[in-house]
Amino acid sequence: MTVTLAQAQTICTQALAKGRALGLAPLTVVVLDAGGVTVCMMREDGSSLLRPQIATGKAWGTLGMGFGGRELARRAEALPHFFNALSDMSQGRMVPVPGGVLVRDAAGGIVGAVGISGDTSPNDEICALHGIEAAGLQGDTGDPAQ
Repeated sequence: MTVTLAQAQTICTQALAKGRALGLAPLTVVVLDAGGVTVCMMREDGSSLLRPQIATGKAWGTLGMGFGGRELARRAEALPHFFNALSDMSQGRMVPVPGGVLVRDAAGGIVGAVGISGDTSPNDEICALHGIEAAGLQGDTGDPAQ
């Protein structure tokens, strides 16, 4: 199973709506399916040039490693040489920070990932989780307390 187009569109629109409600900087949202293919991408007016690539890197890294952005960030800090190698192997497509969230179905299976860029990483993550929940799915940030 993978995230559907309808679910991806809901994730994007609801994540952007959350950003507007919080008064955040312009956001870019990318939803990838379980195979790492872009299903939906929305970029708000005023979102800067590299935001689609950053958002994709946040989502792609979570899929590539199988855990959320918070855990990626922890491991990148603890193992910088390993993550430098991962960056090389992935042609620079991994961005190991919060704002990359795995998308899980009700059974806990990974069906995709969301990456958001534009504001602070924690705020990007808040918006991703809101969108995922609005689509009836579960977000996995990699935070063990979650």
